[in-house]
Amino acid sequence: MIPAPVRSVYRRICRGSLAAFSVAAAVGVLTGCQGQRPSIDVPVSNWPGYEYMYLAHKLGLDRREGLELKPLQFPDPQTIVHAYLRGDVPLAQLTTVEAVDLCSRAPRRCPVIVLILDESRGGDQIAVARSIPTLAALKGEPVAVTFSTLGPYVLSRALDQVGLALSDVRLQNIPLAQMPDALRKGEVKAAVFFPPFSDYAARDGVSRPLFDSRAIPGEVFDVLAVDPQYLARHGDTITKLIRAWAAAHQAARQNPAKAIALAAQREQLSPEEYRQAEQGLVYFSLEQQGPMLQPGGPLARNLKAVQAVQERLKIMGSGAPVPTVTPRFVEAAR
Repeated sequence: MIPAPVRSVYRRICRGSLAAFSVAAAVGVLTGCQGQRPSIDVPVSNWPGYEYMYLAHKLGLDRREGLELKPLQFPDPQTIVHAYLRGDVPLAQLTTVEAVDLCSRAPRRCPVIVLILDESRGGDQIAVARSIPTLAALKGEPVAVTFSTLGPYVLSRALDQVGLALSDVRLQNIPLAQMPDALRKGEVKAAVFFPPFSDYAARDGVSRPLFDSRAIPGEVFDVLAVDPQYLARHGDTITKLIRAWAAAHQAARQNPAKAIALAAQREQLSPEEYRQAEQGLVYFSLEQQGPMLQPGGPLARNLKAVQAVQERLKIMGSGAPVPTVTPRFVEAAR
């Protein structure tokens, strides 16, 4: 069953309302009269690591920083990718895999990475039908992946461990919200997804996780990716956004029960399901992120490694730029 917020966004997208937005109206800064706080719409899809932008707005932490943050719900990361490619949004919460994909599709708008939202260490997973004993048994079987490059990337890394390639399985492009039903009905033998969708699938017991991102540490990060031209004009707004995000993390540490209740309700999970889902994520403080975002640092190396894997798998062509990284904005936000 597709959660109500997701169904709502599907209807909006189908009516073409997003395509009708200009960058200034949909996600750009609304300048208005002098002294008015800037307003920015932040694309959000369901994933625990993206909840802190929503939490910052819900708790009024954005306004405390002199910013009006408006979460804009999308059904999955790929719809955010498409919105960015159309020019509807100048920033996105995405994995490094998807950020690299953006540069391949729109080199002139290859984004700048200004913030590490989380690292996935167990969050991204492959669940298989009970009849599948091992990853090797997936050979020749249908496997559900998203329309983005993330699913094929994670699947390829899992198959590598048993000597298989993507060409050894039958990839089925299925929206995340439909994967639990596809597993339950036997339409696919495995699905590559993440919370809350993996939690929805786990409820009926017809599948079990067989691989997750703990097996590929340092490979899947979620980041805030920003259009370089937008960043050049609105750097102060991005700094305020990062401060509000950091304040949301602090509020969650101080009152975890309240933060979990708000996020779990939005993702249609029980508080315990949400708490368990977050166990598969690692968060980094702004102080920790400074060195990580240096040119040639850990994240820059991750992006180049991700691009190399995607080129080898022929998920993307060769010769595209990779996102640049900068510690400037996390340092300014501290």
